Formats: sequence, C-alpha cells, structure tokens
Amino acid sequence: MSTQLLYNIGITLIPGVGDVNGKKLVAYCGGSEAVFKEKRKSLEKIPGIGGFTLQQILNQKVLQRAEEEIEFIERFKISPLFFLDKKYPKRLQHCVDSPIMIYYKGTTDLNQQRVVGIVGTRNATSYGKHFCEQLVESLASLSVIVVSGLAYGIDSCAHRESVKHNIPTIGVLAHGLDRIYPNANKSLAERMLENGGLLTDFMSQTNPDKENFPKRNRIVAGMVDALVVVESAKRGGALITADIANSYSRDVFALPGRVGDRFSEGCNFLIKTNRAAMLEGASDIKYIMRWDEDLTKQAKQTKLFREFTTEETIIVDILKANAEAGIDDIMVQSQMPSSKIAGLLLNLEFDGIVSALPGKRYKLS
Repeated sequence: MSTQLLYNIGITLIPGVGDVNGKKLVAYCGGSEAVFKEKRKSLEKIPGIGGFTLQQILNQKVLQRAEEEIEFIERFKISPLFFLDKKYPKRLQHCVDSPIMIYYKGTTDLNQQRVVGIVGTRNATSYGKHFCEQLVESLASLSVIVVSGLAYGIDSCAHRESVKHNIPTIGVLAHGLDRIYPNANKSLAERMLENGGLLTDFMSQTNPDKENFPKRNRIVAGMVDALVVVESAKRGGALITADIANSYSRDVFALPGRVGDRFSEGCNFLIKTNRAAMLEGASDIKYIMRWDEDLTKQAKQTKLFREFTTEETIIVDILKANAEAGIDDIMVQSQMPSSKIAGLLLNLEFDGIVSALPGKRYKLS
C-alpha cells in the first residue's frame, strides 16, 4: 500500500475540509502526509481550521477509511489521481474548486489536446437525439475526447455515438466506481472502458444522491475546452454545467430550438443572454475553437507565430526573469487574480510555451 496515497485520500475525508481548504492545508504544510504529522500549534495557525477539524486531523481516524479505499482501488485496478499528479486532467487542475482526488478507470489519456463536453436533458426529444448523433459523428475527424455524465437522454446518446464512431469518451459519475447509475447504462459503461473510461471524485460506497450531481457537473465543465448543451429545460443540470463552464472561461455552445418547446427553453435562454454561442453543427465548434487546421500543423504554427495578449506577455516576462515560478509568485508580480492566471497558464501550456512543474510551479518551455 502506498503511504503517500493513504494521506492523499485522507485529506479528502477530514470533516469540514472541502477541496479548496484541503489544497490550502497541503500548501501550508508542504504535502498531504505533512498535514497529518504537523503539530497542533502549527495547525492552529492555519486560516479556516477550527477546533473540530483540528481534532479530526490529530486523531487520524479518517486514515482507516482511506485504507479501505486503497484495497478497493487495488482490487479493481483503478487509477487514483491526486491534484498535483502529472496524469491529473490539467484543465481541471487549474479550477479553484477542482477535486483533490479523482478516481479513474479507463484507457484514455485525460490530457489530450481537444476535449468536448456534451450535456443535455434526460428527456431528450427525437430532435435532440438526432442532432447529438450527427454532431458526434462529425467530431470523429477532429481527434477529440467526448465527456459527459452517463445519464439518460443526451448524455447516453453522446457516449453511445462516441463508442460507435471510435471516439474516446469519458463518463463522469456522481457516485463511486463500485456501481453504475442508471443501471441501464451498465453495458454502455463497459464498452466505454475499452476506449475512454469512467471518472469520479467520489469513493466507493457512495450512492448517487441528489446533492452529488452538481459536484459531478463541475468536473464535466472543468475537463473540457468546449461544452455543448443539446437540449435543456429552463432549469436543470445542463444549465448548471453551462454556468460552471462559463465561470471557468470555457467556450459554451447551445442548440437552438423552437420557441415554446419545453426542452429548448434552456438552450434558447443561454443563446439569448450571450452565455452560449448558437450551434448548428460541428463546423461552428471548429471555427470558434480554431480547430480547422491539422493538429500537428496547428501546434507548430502556434509555437512559431504566437501573438501574446497583454496579460500573457506579463506572465511570459515574469517567467523569463525567473527560472521557474509558482502561481502565488506570479499573482504577486502580475497583480492579477489566481483564477485569471490559471486560465492564462493553461492556454500557454497547451501552446507549448509554458511547462508545468510539480507543486503548481511553471517555467518557459
């Protein structure tokens, strides 16, 4: 059993400590193991750590549950990914509320160059399903990963068509990897493991409770370059995912529908309020995302002829002046918020200009 993994999982189990404060604990103490070995006086000085949480860290009872999870992970060959690991999805890594730990079972690299999320209502109409099928088929030539939530309706359609057209597809779950919900998608999930996979931030023995789905949605939104909403009512998980994607500065697309159609009201609202670009086909995604060119050609041209924005120039100049720098250092020197810096660094990293180092540090490539 990996000692480091034990402490990585243990951080996520401390009552009262979520993903944001958990990362703060790791940063203050210098690692997850250090959190559990830190002295009381030092822990008391960390902002946001109350008496109850402090006691939970000191008595270390959460590590017993972490041991049980490691047994499950090893038995079913699951990949546990800590937020500082190289294989952790880089797009998600730069979201302030990204999970400290995710659990992944699959075959696909989660850091491929192009990732598209497709979400929508569970009550998909023939109009929505037909469009989803055509869209996924058209995406096959763009070397993308398709991400969705393995729910009924549009999610299932997106996964199923991806499998059909040999596109890697990732299902993000609102429960542990010891079950599939809904059960009707069990055979689909098994096929996805052959070219894609299943991912969650929930440990085994976690039920698909209602409050878990918004948490699941933030992972879908954080993992993608572009999010597509195919059909949605005025309220629903797809609109929540779109709002989160917008907060992460992701490109959002929505399929327009007929005025008055219940499951087009959400998409029409997103378009009307400029929260999403109107989507008529994959060509719109190609154009807006600048995916018209060959991947190899695009990568070479980006590196050779890249023009930096004013904000990107500031970051590049900081990294030129230092062999490497952390996000906190860049934040102080640039006077930009960390959320903005994270997005800029991600773009620079994808373009081959910046390289990520352990501990959220960066250098010029």
